[in-house]
Amino acid sequence: MSDLASTLTEDQLQTLKDSALDFALSHGLVVRPPVSTNDTAGGVINAPVSLFPTPFPVNAFNDAVNIQPLFNQLVHDISQDDAFLKEIMESLSTVDEFVKRLYDLYLIVKKEGIAQPASLGIHRSDYIIHLNPGQDFSEAKIKQVELNTISVSFGSLSSLTGDLHRYLHATTGYFSDKLDASALPNSESIASIASGLASAHNLYGSKTAKVMMVIQPGERNAFDQRWIEYNLLKNHGVVLIRKTLAEIADHGRLDPETKALYIGNQEISVAYYRSAYATTDYPTEKEWDGRLLAERSLAIKCPTIAYQLVGAKKVQQVLAAPGQLERFVKDPEAVTQLRASFTGLYPLDSSPEGLAAYESALVNSDELVMKPQREGGGNNIYGKDIQTELKKLTAEQRNAYILMDIIRPPITKNILLRKGELQRADVVSELGVYGIYLHDGYKTIRNDNGGHLLRTKGVESNEGGVAAGFAVIDSPLLV
Repeated sequence: MSDLASTLTEDQLQTLKDSALDFALSHGLVVRPPVSTNDTAGGVINAPVSLFPTPFPVNAFNDAVNIQPLFNQLVHDISQDDAFLKEIMESLSTVDEFVKRLYDLYLIVKKEGIAQPASLGIHRSDYIIHLNPGQDFSEAKIKQVELNTISVSFGSLSSLTGDLHRYLHATTGYFSDKLDASALPNSESIASIASGLASAHNLYGSKTAKVMMVIQPGERNAFDQRWIEYNLLKNHGVVLIRKTLAEIADHGRLDPETKALYIGNQEISVAYYRSAYATTDYPTEKEWDGRLLAERSLAIKCPTIAYQLVGAKKVQQVLAAPGQLERFVKDPEAVTQLRASFTGLYPLDSSPEGLAAYESALVNSDELVMKPQREGGGNNIYGKDIQTELKKLTAEQRNAYILMDIIRPPITKNILLRKGELQRADVVSELGVYGIYLHDGYKTIRNDNGGHLLRTKGVESNEGGVAAGFAVIDSPLLV
């Protein structure tokens, strides 16, 4: 693709740009612009996207898709192990106030008795491909960056970006005969996520209840969320309402006998979180009250607090240690598949391994990433900044972080379309695979793949979060 982009004339690039912008604005591949005095309430801009699909090794892509059901099941199984969660969360709670508040809610609800045994997971496992020196591109292997268990985003806009690239290929051929349409895989993530919510709604069993999406105030990425709402209504006949945590606290109540959650007079079947993952989502106690009310309720949670806690980076690091994965996964072949996706992960606690990792990072941190428990992008620490940060932290405070080996992906070229302007860039990509998992408290109801997301960023950028402003939405060209 890098050769293709470099051979196009300015007129050809302008044609692609104009077509891409019109497609994006016509198909809801958009975001709200940052707030400024010049904005109108109805204004939108194109979502940041790549003009071309980015080459991605087909074997690595298939590996990521094939192991997603294993990760879905792993999240659920860990969430049911109180002792495992207790050991990790109690150690984190002393140094991370946000994790402590979440774990406290988990304990409160557990002590009172779980009103709703069913749980819905809409997860996304993110990978960067790693290429050793001398290896062919096709031999690259996936290495897991993180497993997201709450508020996974871009399921809709990623699917639309794939549609955009297929449209540009169908109408222009990208002015080349080098690109095969069969190498552009469909992502059914809009339909998959909506279908997962519909399955949970049907399991709840009330035809008059509604799904509630728990959102952030002033959400710029609302259109990614709206596509799920529209699909849920059109294909499943289920209405979705949007409420903030504060609105749940102000207008929510529980039926004293059944624990059914009502917002006003409307019963809620599923509480689907597209917020509640960061400290900024809880600016006052009211937001915590709203979260606790929902967690106490009969509504099926997506995710439960237990699922959210499993997404902590510390859990990822502990699972990479010898013998820990086998605690939850009994099939040796499944263990091998999962472990093959892990990269080097190290604690920063007071264990011998943690102290060794700390001392090593003080000497050479160039090949490491320092990660807190936070979701949402923009939180990781790289390179020499790791040494600076480590020197500021006490031994206890270090326990809130883990270290991960940097993954070295192959660099490709692409043209990025941001705010209506083209930008040529050397880029690396991160693949996310969505998973849909529904359990009724006794057995697994569904465990599916849910489509994929490709995020592409300039090599000068360390972070991969689209909403945080560092990357663009892309789609894979399988090679």
